[in-house]
Amino acid sequence: MPKASNTEHVAHIDCPGGGQVWVDGRTLYVGHMREPSGTSIYDIADPKNPKMLSRIDIPPGWHSHKVRTADGIMIVNHERLGPEGDEEFGGGLGIYDVADPANPKEIGKWQTHGRGVHRYDFDGRYAYISPTMEGYVGNIVMILDLSDPTKPTEVGRWWIPGQWEAGGEAYPWDDWTAPRCHHPIRVGDRLYVSYWHHGFYILDISDMANPKEISGLNTSPNFPHPTHTCLPFPEPLKGRQVMIVADEDVAKLWPAAPAFTWVYDISNELSPIPISTFQVAGVDPDGAPQPAMTGCHQPSERFVGTTVPFAWFAQGLRLIDFADPYSPKEVGYYEPDPPAGFERASSNDVTIDDRGLIYLVDRQNGVDIISTNMM
Repeated sequence: MPKASNTEHVAHIDCPGGGQVWVDGRTLYVGHMREPSGTSIYDIADPKNPKMLSRIDIPPGWHSHKVRTADGIMIVNHERLGPEGDEEFGGGLGIYDVADPANPKEIGKWQTHGRGVHRYDFDGRYAYISPTMEGYVGNIVMILDLSDPTKPTEVGRWWIPGQWEAGGEAYPWDDWTAPRCHHPIRVGDRLYVSYWHHGFYILDISDMANPKEISGLNTSPNFPHPTHTCLPFPEPLKGRQVMIVADEDVAKLWPAAPAFTWVYDISNELSPIPISTFQVAGVDPDGAPQPAMTGCHQPSERFVGTTVPFAWFAQGLRLIDFADPYSPKEVGYYEPDPPAGFERASSNDVTIDDRGLIYLVDRQNGVDIISTNMM
């Protein structure tokens, strides 16, 4: 049976496992983990009875597990999954007109070299993406202008010095894992960028053609989990500018206890300081290594006030209040049953809508719709 505190289950959508969920109005978009399912679109006007509107498939060897929409435009990632995959299809971004979500129309594709695009942010005009590019080692940061979504144009790019192999930059990581931009998030004229086992960076994009590094920090030499998402609070907490930095409980550099989330004071952007952490109670009883995908994964990029929903892999949905950033508190949770045929849940992503409803996707199967009075 599911376990819950300050939450109530509203509905379940039986669908292939997903990597991201996003809500636009009364429409739910699900990016799936594995081909042939690419993106599914649901009508959630009645959240107790979601209705599928359409599904877009993806060819073998690729996946399209991320999705964002704004102003009637949907962008999905195309990323190589495994050694196979039609080179002609290629990695990048698929761009769709979803003015009628029941009939999405492909209106463009921005194609990149290599594996493709991983996670990204999208505000309706600009996309802040993590592509692989010819001549570079690993994923970098890029800003695309989609004012004409049929013809995306690059505005600017940024990378860690050493990634531009074709530019003759010396590669300093022979004894470390390769760099990889995971996920840029824009707030104002800043990009908050997770960089996997190379930590995070705060970039000034007041001139988007020339992003500039303000600061960066990497905890992976001591804690072997990759940095997944950097999520700043738009308003001060206790008079301080605060950013959540979620580590993902996968790809550990050595066996370790489950990943958790950090809380940083970024009031002085030049010197980010960790001021607290949060781990689900009981997940790390003694610091001993645990199976991957036990701990932290992904906070919701949308949240209300000081409470942030998290997808915490095997622990499901966690609602964490950061009103006191020095001592974050869990105020609710929903632990779903494992999908049929699996031993544990694997909650991969979470978002909310303007009704306060929460959408939690499992990477193996299904989406749960959950209500709460804590937000």
